[in-house]
Amino acid sequence: MIDTLPGCSKECLSEGKQCKKTSCRMWIDYEEDKNCSLISVYLNGNMTLDEISKRLKISIVRVSQIEKAALKKLSKRIKI
Repeated sequence: MIDTLPGCSKECLSEGKQCKKTSCRMWIDYEEDKNCSLISVYLNGNMTLDEISKRLKISIVRVSQIEKAALKKLSKRIKI
């Protein structure tokens, strides 16, 4: 299953090191998951809004707002 991760995430996970690429759009300031949102999902699977808010250091309400906006965008693309 680790083969599904992109190169940099796979490398960080297999070597047990933190990601240093802060310019990467998948980088998060959460060392327990090697600072990578892809590794976070890989290790934890589905997460609650509370778990996501702790990782991103934002409120549960803000995570919910982002989720709703993303679902709205996806819904528009599906209808086209």
